Amino acid sequence: MWVRAGEAVPPGGASDTRVLPPKSPADGTPRRPVLSVSARKIKDNAADWHNLMMKWERLNDSGFATANKIVNMKISEQFQDNKLEIACDNSTTESKKPAPKYNEELDNCCSELLETLKHMTKIQLKMEKLTSTTKAICDLETFHYGAGNCTAPFFHTWPTPYFYEVSLKLSEMYKKELQLKKTIVQEIAHSADQDLMMVYLSSWLYQPYIENSSNLLLEAMLLETGHRQC
Repeated sequence: MWVRAGEAVPPGGASDTRVLPPKSPADGTPRRPVLSVSARKIKDNAADWHNLMMKWERLNDSGFATANKIVNMKISEQFQDNKLEIACDNSTTESKKPAPKYNEELDNCCSELLETLKHMTKIQLKMEKLTSTTKAICDLETFHYGAGNCTAPFFHTWPTPYFYEVSLKLSEMYKKELQLKKTIVQEIAHSADQDLMMVYLSSWLYQPYIENSSNLLLEAMLLETGHRQC
């Protein structure tokens, strides 16, 4: 007869009684499925995508504030220059046009915007690395199971290649947007056309190459990997 440790032994049964080890507290708790190495990496990548996109948005807001200062200073300078030209034209005495003054605040803002661009460049490179890591997981799966063979999803419904497709789509959006921002940083402080400066400013803020679907793709990936709950 078998009894648990700590349980009472029935009368007369002590001679043929064997003691079982006590129950572990964890025995009554259902175990969560253990993720494979590849699944854990994909889940970590999804969290990294979220963090990088949030950091990008904060830098975009900061960069816009700096770019807005640059444009306002440029417009103010042009206004002052126009007033000086009118004053010189109306003057009866001959005078040379004053040389433009060095604007330290404008120079500092340009340096600040350039620094923001450097941080955004680092983020975009990390996004490319996440995409290449996901591609490597797909290649590994193809190597093990063969091309065209469907394997069970790591999480709910997404096949592994779809994680790569989403990562690649997001990465390409941010790559194109970064190229646009590089152009804006190079040109915004040197343009004399107010309309063009406003276009630069608007383009920085609204990020035309980052589609509205980017947030939907991110949320779907977080939901699939369990970072978001239905």
